[in-house]
Amino acid sequence: MNTNPDDLKELESAPLAYENSDFINSPDGRILRILAEYQEPMARFRRERIQDTVVFFGSARFRALDVANSALELLENTGSAQPAPKHEQPASRDEIEKGEASAQKLKLAEAAVEMARYYEDARKLAGMLASWSASLPGRRHRFVITSGGGPGIMEAANRGAHEAGCKTIGLNIKLPFEQHPNPYITPALNFDFHYFFMRKYWFAYLAKALVVFPGGFGTLDEMFEVLTLAQTKKLAKKITVVVYGSSYWKNVINLDLLAEKGAIARSDLDLFQFADTPEDAFAMLKKGLTENHLESEYEREQRRLEAERIPDEPAPSAQEMLGPDIAKTL
Repeated sequence: MNTNPDDLKELESAPLAYENSDFINSPDGRILRILAEYQEPMARFRRERIQDTVVFFGSARFRALDVANSALELLENTGSAQPAPKHEQPASRDEIEKGEASAQKLKLAEAAVEMARYYEDARKLAGMLASWSASLPGRRHRFVITSGGGPGIMEAANRGAHEAGCKTIGLNIKLPFEQHPNPYITPALNFDFHYFFMRKYWFAYLAKALVVFPGGFGTLDEMFEVLTLAQTKKLAKKITVVVYGSSYWKNVINLDLLAEKGAIARSDLDLFQFADTPEDAFAMLKKGLTENHLESEYEREQRRLEAERIPDEPAPSAQEMLGPDIAKTL
C-alpha cells in the first residue's frame, strides 16, 4: 500500500527511557526502582557524611504528644495520619471524671499513659546519645539517630536528636493510607521507600546499635530480623541491641522459653540486653559502641586517615569531582 508522505502526521518525540513513567512503574522497570532505592540513599548518606547509625524501633500508633498539654490519641493504623475510631480511643479525662468510660477505654487510657512515658524515655535517650556522638572526634557523623520516620516512638527518637542539635534520619515507607514523616527529621535525610526490603537493608547496613522500644508487628519484625542476622553472623560487625521496657517485652514474648525448649541456643540470649531507664540504656549503648567500634584497630586507622584531610563542607558530587576536563552529563 502506497502512502502519500504529505498525509503522514509528524510523530512526537518518544520519551527518554528514564522519563517514561509507564515503563519505570511497570514490572519491567522493577529492577531500576530497586536500584534507585539503593543508590539514591547511598548518594545522600555520602554527601551528608553519615558514617553509621543507631536505630530506634517502636510503636507508631500513639500520637507523639506531650502529656502535659495534649490528649492522648490512638492512630488508625501503624504510620497512619488518621485517628482510630472513637470507640477504640483511650478514655478522656472528662469521661473518667464523669464515670462514662468503659472498662476497655480505661485500659486503653492506662496503656496510653504508659506509652507516653516510653515516648519521653526514647526522646531523652536519643538526646543523650546524639549529644555524646556529636562530641566524638572526626569529620564524619557517627551513630546518627535513625527511625522509621513516622509518629510515636519514631518521632520521639528523631525529636531527641533534633533537640540536641544533631542530624537525624527518617526511613519512611509508602503505605496505602495517608501518612507523613515527622517534623524532626533532618530534611536532607528524609527518605521514603516503596520496598520494605530496601528500607530494612538501610536500617541494618549502617547500624552499629539497635534500640527496641515497645511496639507491635512491625517492631517485632524489625527486631527479630536484626537478631537473626546477628545470630547467623551475617553482619560484618558487632551490633549492640538494647530492648527497652522489660516488663512490656517479657509479657509479650518469652525468650527464655525459646532457650529452655532448645529453639535457640542459650548464648543467643546474649545478643541483646534489657533496659528500663534512659540512663541504663545509654550506658549499655556507649559501652558497646566504644568497645566494638571506637576502640577497634579499624577505627584507629580511619581516624588517622581522616585527620590527614577531610573538608568540613559536604562531599562533592561525581560531576564536581571530575571537574571541567569531563563533559557535563545529566
